[in-house]
Amino acid sequence: MSPISRTTRAALGASVVALTMVVATACGPDNSDADGAQTAAPTTAATAAGTGTPGAAPIKLPTLDELKKWKYEDWEKFAQQNVITPAVKGYWDLQKILKAKPSKPGQPTTQPTAQPTGAAPGQPSSQPPADGGNDPLPKLVEEKPVPHPFAKNFHVNGKLFFQDGKQEYVCSGTVVSDPANPGKSNLVWTASHCLHGGKGGKSHTNITFAPAFNSTGVLSGGKQASLAQAEPYGEWGAVAGIVSPTWADEADPEYGGPWSQYDFGIIRVANPDGSNKSLEEVVGGSVPVWFNAPRDQITGVSSFGYPAGKPFDGMELEHCDSGKPVRHTIDPSRPAMLTIGCNGTGGDSGGGWFAAKDGKQVLVSDTSIGGNDNTWEAGPYLDDVAQHALEYISKKK
Repeated sequence: MSPISRTTRAALGASVVALTMVVATACGPDNSDADGAQTAAPTTAATAAGTGTPGAAPIKLPTLDELKKWKYEDWEKFAQQNVITPAVKGYWDLQKILKAKPSKPGQPTTQPTAQPTGAAPGQPSSQPPADGGNDPLPKLVEEKPVPHPFAKNFHVNGKLFFQDGKQEYVCSGTVVSDPANPGKSNLVWTASHCLHGGKGGKSHTNITFAPAFNSTGVLSGGKQASLAQAEPYGEWGAVAGIVSPTWADEADPEYGGPWSQYDFGIIRVANPDGSNKSLEEVVGGSVPVWFNAPRDQITGVSSFGYPAGKPFDGMELEHCDSGKPVRHTIDPSRPAMLTIGCNGTGGDSGGGWFAAKDGKQVLVSDTSIGGNDNTWEAGPYLDDVAQHALEYISKKK
């Protein structure tokens, strides 16, 4: 299946933005020592990106266990390694959005077991590796579009747009609750691969979030409308962000691998009208994140996103209402991913996975990878590392 991991390359965005991203290096499975502990690797991603703060000294990188204990100051040091340039105002227009098409990822020299959603048919097997951290694949669930006009509780979902080099891409995202600013969140949860190019890469540019995109259906079925009509809340440009250090150090963004087990990212956005009214206040809500959720308590998951690979066109907010997620493990030393049956395609990447906790809707993952036959999707299990990343960006001024 396509990596919803190499997001469908489409477009959308606007407003002048500046984004500070974490670029870090953690060790991969090849660096594991005999007893399973991870050893630190040299910093590579930040220096290769060429966008780090001038004169910034290399930072000694932690093991994965140490990463779980990082404090705010540690996250801040890594965040200073890579700064995104401001977006070009007026770069995005409706024509770019409508002409944007999914692209096929390149062929690897060795084929991985799982690849980011969006890959071409006939590439690597969709069957997860047979090891102790995997369950049988779940039953396929067909995506269904959210009816127009969206009910108010669906407005926390939106399209995320960015530019990587000269290419435009599309992902999905969710308005999540901000621990430091209850009721006034400007935070959007998505996947790391929607924000950063992975190992040897750099942060993407022109990152923009359009909540409740096409909520009234003005662009559905080939209909024509203005961009303003399709974006009821406008375009919220990123002003700060954080990605998984594991992703930034290890990832080949075209394919799934051990890095996918930490494929999460968060951005802070700014109100396009220049006011101090928060994204949460404007859209009418946010979704709390459930970290370290006991797997036996995640009894059902609904994933949301804007798939743009065939047979979808990227205009509809689609959802898969799955049962209890199963496990998908690439590196047994890392938390097994949550896996559901779903036929999503590129563009679903970064979309929120919702579950119920104490009768309320919470976010438990985001779409990262899927099978090349478009029958399943997997997202990271959100542990202490993800929680500390949210706490960092929440406190960052």
